[in-house]
Amino acid sequence: MIQVKIVNRSPFELPAYATFSSAGMDVRAHLAEPLLLKPLQRAMIPTGLFIELPQGYEAQIRPRSGLAAKHGITLLNTPGTVDADYRGEIKIIVVNLSEETFLLNPGERIAQMVIGQYEKIEWLPVDALTDSARGAGGFGSTGMK
Repeated sequence: MIQVKIVNRSPFELPAYATFSSAGMDVRAHLAEPLLLKPLQRAMIPTGLFIELPQGYEAQIRPRSGLAAKHGITLLNTPGTVDADYRGEIKIIVVNLSEETFLLNPGERIAQMVIGQYEKIEWLPVDALTDSARGAGGFGSTGMK
């Protein structure tokens, strides 16, 4: 387990894992008052959270499945990436894909944050790639088995 510095300028609790095996932590909307999201409307929602990730780590911001399934509320730019050198407030682009207006309340759980480690790569220019069983097949080429 790694430790990550966090500043919370909201009155709401820190992102937390719901269960022992949860990969994502729920992130809450830092709103002063409820916000009505009309059908197909999007909004940049502040969280009041500022983090300092260690080098080699990122935070991914992902939709919450319950909001998507029950209300048609999801995130744009998914997954959103928070880089280790970003120090600004984490904001979340929420969109209402339903046909009904949605009331977003202060402190409501609107996204999940997953912290992950990544590797940097170095490009190795070559004239050809090694053959594979799949080759250049993509977009459904492996069938529906």
